[in-house]
Amino acid sequence: MQTFNRLVEALEAEGAGALVSLIKVEGSSPRESGARMVVRPSGAFNGTIGGGELEWRALAAAQKALTQGRGAPLRRTVLLGPDLAQCCGGRVEWLIETFDRRDAAEIKALAAAERQGPLVTQTVKTADGRLSRKPAAASGLAGPAVETRSDGALIERFGGGWTDLYLFGAGHVGRALVLALAPLPFRVRWIDSRQGAFPLRAPTNVTMVQSADPPAELDAAPAGAQIVVMTHSHPLDLAIVSRALAAERFAFVGLIGSETKRARFLSQMRAAGLTQTMLDRLTCPIGLPGIEGKEPAVIAAAVAAQLLMARGDPRSLSGRISASETAAETR
Repeated sequence: MQTFNRLVEALEAEGAGALVSLIKVEGSSPRESGARMVVRPSGAFNGTIGGGELEWRALAAAQKALTQGRGAPLRRTVLLGPDLAQCCGGRVEWLIETFDRRDAAEIKALAAAERQGPLVTQTVKTADGRLSRKPAAASGLAGPAVETRSDGALIERFGGGWTDLYLFGAGHVGRALVLALAPLPFRVRWIDSRQGAFPLRAPTNVTMVQSADPPAELDAAPAGAQIVVMTHSHPLDLAIVSRALAAERFAFVGLIGSETKRARFLSQMRAAGLTQTMLDRLTCPIGLPGIEGKEPAVIAAAVAAQLLMARGDPRSLSGRISASETAAETR
């Protein structure tokens, strides 16, 4: 979740919002330190601190704080077993902060920084007892999600663990995939060559790019990025996939299509000089096996699940283990 962007949305829609953060976790807990929720006066919320009784009470406390108006932050330590009868048995400390339109400039600045990548902030206590966040040095990216300094200030890290995803194609499946990825830890660069192909709005983790030369967008893509190709044009698909595989630096290269399309593309790329090692990196068809259906939303769910699995596969530079590795494992 892009925390500050959600807070901006809350302020613009309802004039106020609360931020609930787990700033300390000891023992077993349904969520880790740094888990957050943005709560609106209407009761709508984004994010989660773990569900169950813990989250229910935190939501109630946040809504109560919002009815009392913008004020000093509220801290509470909760014993999950004795206080909430939850089986986890750990201890958490939550922090609830309330904001209104007076905070819009500061929140919007943080939201803009958050969209650029991982963000580190340091809190400063204001004269009225509130907390003000200022961006801290990027050198502080390594470390826990929340640190409490000896003077009580918080060092917080937002947006860590995001995966860069380059999505080519703004058709029906591309639009469905963007929505499926909206709450997931992906930073999406969504690329199409056609005028008017994109919707008016996209989720906050998405940057829409109309490009006259989509394959060239890969030149600036970071090593380890995931590449998903589903354009309106098979020749364009081939050009993008060929360039991505030849680069040999991407964690996943996926192409929408059938086994027939895969075979045809492999033949053409082999003739163009791509090596078998490069070709082994192609995932086509895309989507987690076993999820049936051709509706865009179903395909998007299968692809999103596959991309999540690929994030955690350290054994190869593709979203699946290469054919040679699979053969070695079965010997």
